[in-house]
Amino acid sequence: MTESAYHTPIMLGEVLDLIKPERARATVDGTLGGGGHSEGILERLPETGIHFGIDRDEDAVREAEKRLSGYKNFRAVRGNFFDMKAILPLGEYGLTAVDGIILDLGVSSHQLDDGQRGFSYGTEAPLDMRMDRSQALSAFDVVNAYDRDRLFRVIRDYGEERFAGRIAGAIVSRREKRPIETTTELAEIIRSAIPAPARREGPHPARRTFQAIRIEVNSELDGLERAIRGAAELLAPDGVLAVITFHSLEDRIVKNVFRELKDPCTCPPSAPVCICGKKPIAEILTPKPLTADEAEVERNPRSRSAKLRAIRRTHNDL
Repeated sequence: MTESAYHTPIMLGEVLDLIKPERARATVDGTLGGGGHSEGILERLPETGIHFGIDRDEDAVREAEKRLSGYKNFRAVRGNFFDMKAILPLGEYGLTAVDGIILDLGVSSHQLDDGQRGFSYGTEAPLDMRMDRSQALSAFDVVNAYDRDRLFRVIRDYGEERFAGRIAGAIVSRREKRPIETTTELAEIIRSAIPAPARREGPHPARRTFQAIRIEVNSELDGLERAIRGAAELLAPDGVLAVITFHSLEDRIVKNVFRELKDPCTCPPSAPVCICGKKPIAEILTPKPLTADEAEVERNPRSRSAKLRAIRRTHNDL
């Protein structure tokens, strides 16, 4: 596999062991990024197989197409994996299902490293954070147009930030003087709003708030449960869905959906037999989420917070 500065795939070996692309007829990378996971899959996929890569970031699609140009059985699709069932051209290949899906819910290395995208609190850039730059809403709009209560809820709920109220208040107070326009300006406002003792603990004080604003801008959690279910519905019997998450909000959603797919029965516990008729449509392959080992974390620090969960589709009907 070639190295790419655009995207370093996280837990690639574990993903390949779960999906087993060498046995697949069709696979999907729903979060294509720079194509790291896709390249690993394509190296093992039979020549008769087809691999689809989906991304809503036009830069990601363009760079991945360059990186994977040597693979004739690769097809890039511009769009959101939330709409996977609608946008995948399975019928063109005589398919109704796929054998493996990988979803890496993190921001790609390129998006973080490209100063003009506005994802990082460590590099001065316009407040943007849009994964799809054709959409209207940006981080600038969230920071400068949301009222204090709405900002507070975004920062509290999506960032799990205990100082959400202080941060929202500081943002509103500063923007009354002039619009907040850059990442470094916002990061300084956040840092100043957090008590000094707390600033000395843990990661950068702006990390949680930047995460929250990014999630809001890109609607990353709205409909994620539906999207995971939709991906599971696309699996052929024995097909595998693997999902990599990076914070507790995402991981909780994935874990709960996987549990329900494994045990969908809605009968009361006191019922002597199941009468709802709902059957398990998946088995959980990772009772506990997999995490990156020390060597990978040292090589790629962004893998430190990653969790990998996977299910295998059963032969029961949905």
